[in-house]
Amino acid sequence: MVALVALSLFIGASPVEANQPSIYSQMDVTHPVWAQHGMVASQERLASEVGVEILRRGGNAVDAAVAVGFALAVTLPRAGNLGGGGFMVVHLADSDQDIAIDYREMAPGRAHRDMFLDEQGDAVTELSRFHGLAVGVPGTVYGLDLALSKYGTMSLKQVLAPAIALAEEGILVSADLANSLEGLKKRLGRWPSTEKVFYKAGGGLYAPGDKLVQRDLAASLKRIADGGRDGFYKGETARLIAKAVQQAGGVMTEADLANYRAVERQPVRGEYRGYEVISMPPPSSGGVHIIQMLNMLEHKPMAEMGAGSAQSIHWMAETMRRAYADRSEYLGDPDFTKVPVAGLTSRAYAAKLLKGIDPSHATPSSNIKPGNPVPYESDQTTHYSVVDKWGNAVSNTYTLNFSYGSGLVAEGTGILLNNEMDDFSAKPGTPNGYGLIGGEANEVQPGKRPLSSMSPTIVMKAGKPYLVTGSPGGSRIISTTLQVIVNVIDHDMNVAEATAASRIHHQWYPDEIRVEKSINPDTKRLLETMGHKVSVKPSMGSTQSIMVTEEGLMGASDPRRMGAATLGY
Repeated sequence: MVALVALSLFIGASPVEANQPSIYSQMDVTHPVWAQHGMVASQERLASEVGVEILRRGGNAVDAAVAVGFALAVTLPRAGNLGGGGFMVVHLADSDQDIAIDYREMAPGRAHRDMFLDEQGDAVTELSRFHGLAVGVPGTVYGLDLALSKYGTMSLKQVLAPAIALAEEGILVSADLANSLEGLKKRLGRWPSTEKVFYKAGGGLYAPGDKLVQRDLAASLKRIADGGRDGFYKGETARLIAKAVQQAGGVMTEADLANYRAVERQPVRGEYRGYEVISMPPPSSGGVHIIQMLNMLEHKPMAEMGAGSAQSIHWMAETMRRAYADRSEYLGDPDFTKVPVAGLTSRAYAAKLLKGIDPSHATPSSNIKPGNPVPYESDQTTHYSVVDKWGNAVSNTYTLNFSYGSGLVAEGTGILLNNEMDDFSAKPGTPNGYGLIGGEANEVQPGKRPLSSMSPTIVMKAGKPYLVTGSPGGSRIISTTLQVIVNVIDHDMNVAEATAASRIHHQWYPDEIRVEKSINPDTKRLLETMGHKVSVKPSMGSTQSIMVTEEGLMGASDPRRMGAATLGY
């Protein structure tokens, strides 16, 4: 219990309080959490508490966001990470500045277009998902350090201290963590280095309430605290990661790690009913297509149609269908391919696409091809949102790709490695692990970043942050984030209502509207009479959202996943 006691002194909570389930298991999910000074919404309660204490101690939103990112690497190992990558959107109140930090993984120097094809030229999914070749050069440590050094106020040692304590002395295993480790034992247990970290001697399972100690991970975090990003990308940690990847059949080298760079990009911007939408640019496809879809929906009286009605779902599905078709053709790493951001996000292009939508009948996806957006411009992920008392805001989404990534822990580091190389197009027209079809714009090239759906987003009202949101969910991240925005702006929902509302998804192929079980049966029948194929499937997304109101901060963690918490002070 030493680490939990030490952490409780840092975050101001007892060990018992720190292990409580999400607040949404104890209250009506449509009631938001309120705070006056600062707020953190994340998918894991201990990490949220770490972030709130950073805010309470005078840190800004970036300080808290970086502390949460490192803490989640310990407490939410299936998605929180050091061995993955992601995107961060930051709003700085004093300078009225918006920044997009791209710390997406990169392909190793020896990667090549056909690396996941067999002798017949067919894609081999095992190679891009559960093999050393699946691992892209991680970006998380570089990205978090870049954000902190440029826009934070605290030292790396300060924001890493709680994560180190949690890893070194142990966390109490939650029911959520125990269930996920049990469910993926076959995949994770194939790697001895992973089994040693996440299972007991002899392969035994951790039960809820057991203590999980991650001393190798603590040592890796200490090297970062002492050496900054070089403590990860050079020296002992880099050597061990490269060795593990190569032993698993991959091609990553220590030089690939030393050469990694996160970059700052200009966010994509759009307007929707008087609100400004600021989101992540390519190699994220999320921001571009959220704005593209909002541009189409703005022509329609969504509020009059009503939330969850067959008519509103029809229009959302039809806009999604067209946006995802464009995604397959045009989106990729802007450092390697021309992405027509201006064309895709233009109102004129949205109006053109709208002309092809029948208000009463579904358009078969076979009749939809990528459009012509000119001109060109020269699932297991986790999202968290942070707002501080000065009006700074951070929206951050990062990932290992699949749950626990490739499943491989680099021996001696405690670090789970991603399988983000599956997000490239292994072969044009071949779906990836989320069923998304890609083209040549997203083919594998050395040093290239794979296309992503991660969509950290900040909605501005009168020039100030109003809604900070995002979600995990693979291909469904974009549609989930879109619906939270529409629920708040069009349907006048509070942030908790917008979070709990039923969700739908259409991604061009497969040609179906995916809906949650809460959909009204009458609505489903009406959609089917319009020609839609409607598939009822498990819940989608895990949004972590904060609204800034005149009364204070109002936040909500998604009730769809256990253990999430929105906390403030």
